[in-house]
Amino acid sequence: MKNNIMSFAEVNGIKLYYEIHGDGYPLFILHGYGATSKVWIGQVDELAKHFKVVVYDQRSSGKSDHPKEDYTLDTLVEDLKGLMDHLNVDKTHLMGQSMGGWVSQNFALKYPERVNKLVLVGTNHKGAGLHILRDTMIDLYEAAKTNKEDAFWKYAKLMHHRNFLKDMKADPKKKFYGLWSVEDLIEEFTDNQMAPEDYQRFEKAGSMHDILNRLSTLKHPAILIGGSHDKMSPKLVMDEMHAELPNSTIKIFENSGHHVFIERAPEVNELIIDFLK
Repeated sequence: MKNNIMSFAEVNGIKLYYEIHGDGYPLFILHGYGATSKVWIGQVDELAKHFKVVVYDQRSSGKSDHPKEDYTLDTLVEDLKGLMDHLNVDKTHLMGQSMGGWVSQNFALKYPERVNKLVLVGTNHKGAGLHILRDTMIDLYEAAKTNKEDAFWKYAKLMHHRNFLKDMKADPKKKFYGLWSVEDLIEEFTDNQMAPEDYQRFEKAGSMHDILNRLSTLKHPAILIGGSHDKMSPKLVMDEMHAELPNSTIKIFENSGHHVFIERAPEVNELIIDFLK
């Protein structure tokens, strides 16, 4: 496996933090609302054996700039385009989870010639209801000031299936699948560096997402990956997307939540590799 770059790019008026892992055909991966590029701890090493994996912190997230003014969903699309231009990537596989999937869908609609295949994980065709998660994340931000672990477990309850949550609580030091431990996830959650105003700006941008009636124009090969017990991207919504995307397949993992890519990491990775190869 070649390449292991961690750097910043001046993109669309801000600095974006990004990492490159592996070599081969490019695969850009976008995290969701309230997360960072670290959330892909279960994917990067495995996918980098087959692709040049590029992960980055979207604006207002992690190590990237946290602008003091509002922006739109199209701004996030242009951030991705700017990073691709900065890295001299003309065309890429594109993978996004949750709100990262929203950006990916809108990017593919705006720049279809720059996308090869689409991987959409636990995502939606509409940004309705994001304000509820915004308020929850702001509450958890305040709670983490006094007890980071307690705040994390409240967050985990939203993201994971109850059975997996029990396994996580049973042994926080255990390396699940040899890839990550609960301690790693707690670090990712508490190091996010998002403040309440960042959650608010990111939510305003995400709430603009509404493209069900345009998905039929996306001709790219696409795979939708979801969890049967995902409260934020329910199977019903994923099925609606699958019905509209003309060249798509779908896989719903049973007894899995919004972070199915963490809970079922080896199976999800194998599915992604097989689809993209």
